Amino acid sequence: MKRAIVFPGQGSQSVGMGKDLADAVPECKALFEQANDILGYDLAQVCFEGPQEELNKSNHAQLGIFVASAAAFRAWELRQPGLAFDVLAGHSLGEWTALHIAGVVDFATTIRVLKARGEFMQAACVQNPGAMLAVMNLDGDVLVEIAAKAGCHVANFNSLGQTVLSGTAASIGEAEKRVSEAGAKRAVRLPVAGAFHSPLMQPAADRMAEFLAHIELAPPRLPVLSNVTAAAHDPAAIRENMVRQITSSVQWVASVQKLVSEGVGEIVECGPGKVLTGLVKRIDKDVAVRNIGQLVDMESE
Repeated sequence: MKRAIVFPGQGSQSVGMGKDLADAVPECKALFEQANDILGYDLAQVCFEGPQEELNKSNHAQLGIFVASAAAFRAWELRQPGLAFDVLAGHSLGEWTALHIAGVVDFATTIRVLKARGEFMQAACVQNPGAMLAVMNLDGDVLVEIAAKAGCHVANFNSLGQTVLSGTAASIGEAEKRVSEAGAKRAVRLPVAGAFHSPLMQPAADRMAEFLAHIELAPPRLPVLSNVTAAAHDPAAIRENMVRQITSSVQWVASVQKLVSEGVGEIVECGPGKVLTGLVKRIDKDVAVRNIGQLVDMESE
């Protein structure tokens, strides 16, 4: 049986994430200290002490989730020498965590990439204001049609029962009406600054293309699934796909189905929260899933 390790994206942040790891494992503490040095501010304090409103800001959330996820993986690895896994994936920013663990980018470089990514996306939010809508219990194909009619886009195919739309405030308003008419049991506006994973993020994608042109990317040591294609990254196309990821739909349903079709029987979410664990259960109830985010989660290993 194959094992996949997956890494969470924005939305999994919570005050205190990573603190038990940093307190107990010197190598984990060193990761937070290295991030602080690169960023020039105390990211660890924001992660450990909050307040939650500060941690929820995209730049803090994305960087904090990455460092907390990398720390969880490091602690797990130290407790399990020769830790075996076959494939990696991540949701949105979590894809960068997966690429880091696969050896494509080192820790310091990933911090710089995510810092730039957050800044570029925030600037795009100001330039092209937008909104996002999570829709429950409507088929993804139906929502593709609704999005086209409403003038918005599908941002995330998260599970068979949850799809997120992204676009201008007007288009999301129109989509709200249409999903209600189509029978959606629930639709919730997300508390985000803009229309992520939509064409409104094109200014951020353009700047990221320029930024990544100067970043050296090594071939991955293990397969890493792309959010854009739901297939393993072609080493020659990683840079292109990570730029496309900013404006493209996150193909999480297809990614999980790809893992299972290729013999993955266990999927471990490594990082704060249990968002992906829940989504995977809703996509395929037969695959074994669990979360490794705190030291207590590693005690059963």
